[in-house]
Amino acid sequence: MLCVEPVVVYSPDYDLSLWGIERLHPFDGRKFSRAWRETHRVIGDTLARRTIRPPRPAERHELLAIHTEEYLNKLRSPRYLAQVIELPVLAALPMRLLESRVLKPMRLAVMGTMMAAREALRHGVAVNIAGGYHHASREKGEGFCVYADINIAIETLRRSGELIAGQDKVLIIDLDAHQGNGHERISAGDPDIFIFDIYNRDIFPQDREARARIDRAVPLSSGADDETYIGQLRRHLPAVIRAASGAKIALYIAGTDIYERDLLGGLCVSPEGIRARDRIVLEALIAAEIPVAMLTGGGYSRESYRHIANSLCYIFEKWV
Repeated sequence: MLCVEPVVVYSPDYDLSLWGIERLHPFDGRKFSRAWRETHRVIGDTLARRTIRPPRPAERHELLAIHTEEYLNKLRSPRYLAQVIELPVLAALPMRLLESRVLKPMRLAVMGTMMAAREALRHGVAVNIAGGYHHASREKGEGFCVYADINIAIETLRRSGELIAGQDKVLIIDLDAHQGNGHERISAGDPDIFIFDIYNRDIFPQDREARARIDRAVPLSSGADDETYIGQLRRHLPAVIRAASGAKIALYIAGTDIYERDLLGGLCVSPEGIRARDRIVLEALIAAEIPVAMLTGGGYSRESYRHIANSLCYIFEKWV
């Protein structure tokens, strides 16, 4: 039986802050610290005792486990980074500022995902209050995703021997509102990775080539509500668990952009529906004895942090 002792990976330095410029994008750059504080307000110091902090950002050699040299070099261009982040004003800022205020926090989140994956193997459940950058591929960033933290974490575990390529199965459950085309492209030709993706077919990225890599795809239409979303999840998840039977680890991208008031997700799932989604996924994985690293993914509303905190509180109520 899988022993569950939840661990949270978090740093206040995850927050993205550019003197208010970040507010020009619907992503709340401070939702990470807000989510941690809100969870702490509810459950108290139990959270602090179960929280570990990334000691440093992911380094270049760790990023090169997945990304190309050419791509990492392109990130030194403010103009290119502005395209990836989808915030044109960034093109006018000096690179040293973008490095410290944007790229460094994101590399810290990559380290958080690497740590969460390792902690999940040891403790059953780990949550990185960041990460899930599922649009980043080997040689390209887009959709506010610069680094492919999901695949970097998988490759890091393989290189350390904690996962054995050709033997240990990995399950990616992507329940962000957007199709996870980045990890899908990276995972092409990797039979050890099983991908389950529920997404809004009517919005970005509509990547047909990447879609071919999804093992079980559930494309939804804009406006899908709790009944539709949870119904589809309940319908497909058991088959996913069976197909991934014996998986060494699951990486779960729990995007809160399925929320009914999200500015980009286009779905209509309530706060109660988001919590139900996370409960269903986590309990199914634990019942199947599959360790899970949960990543917070996208969320483009001012309430996103509350949904993250709500699910964290559930995890602590259930397993601590």
